[in-house]
Amino acid sequence: MTIVDAPIHPLHPDRRTIETGVHLVARSFPQGTRLDPHMHREAQLVYATSGTMQVTTPKGLWLVPPDRAVWVPAKLPHAIDMLADTKMRTLYFDLDWLEGEGHRGRLIHEFVVHVSPLLREVVLALFDGDDDRERASLLVRLLMREMRYAGDSSSFIPLPQEPRCRRAAQMVLAAPADADDIDTLARKVGTSARTLSRRFAAETRLSFKAWCQRARIAAAIERLTSGRHGSIKQLAADLGYASVPAFSHAFRQVTGRSPTEFAAQEEPRRMHARAPTPAAPMRS
Repeated sequence: MTIVDAPIHPLHPDRRTIETGVHLVARSFPQGTRLDPHMHREAQLVYATSGTMQVTTPKGLWLVPPDRAVWVPAKLPHAIDMLADTKMRTLYFDLDWLEGEGHRGRLIHEFVVHVSPLLREVVLALFDGDDDRERASLLVRLLMREMRYAGDSSSFIPLPQEPRCRRAAQMVLAAPADADDIDTLARKVGTSARTLSRRFAAETRLSFKAWCQRARIAAAIERLTSGRHGSIKQLAADLGYASVPAFSHAFRQVTGRSPTEFAAQEEPRRMHARAPTPAAPMRS
């Protein structure tokens, strides 16, 4: 099934409605789970308290580690891949609610949200099981206000639409370490390196080199999140970097952190995600 052919899915039956038009869904998925292309009548904010997701829309790939979330407008086809064991927390918003709150006009396109410490705590508070409707209403409105200042495109990998460029992009995503050989790539898809470079820049607003670097960093984040990276030196070599400093510089440009800092932050999240959930106390 392609993204374009995505069906409309109803909300998960375990949703919790915190006020008319706003719904919460908490789900957990093992690494490797794929939610096939689909869409919802509601808009949604997709966030993982642990784990990393990849959200695919017609525009491209949105990498969503735990310090990011993604806004998905209503009826936008999308698929979600779990790159690690993931605890997903999703807020759904009816269009009437967005209209009434004055948000609908500015939230018609998908985008990645940088999750600040405040935004993270607001989301966690909404999912803590408290049934206080007034509190939930205040938290939701604070969340929507914070999202005005939280846009972040650094983890977005735009996908070109022209067929030869699209095939080239898929090849790079499959083997990002080989991305620099544009001449070989162009021959494989039946065009010239000059044409491929020009079309990539026109369709993605990134140079081919910059686009490939972002694809490499996405692959690095996937491996760092899942714990499959080995040493940072080995990961840099696997992704085609000549040295660890070169890899660290490129990684920091996209994420704002070094690979070592990112890995250190992810380790406790992985351990927490794998820890068994304590049994609920028995009621007498």
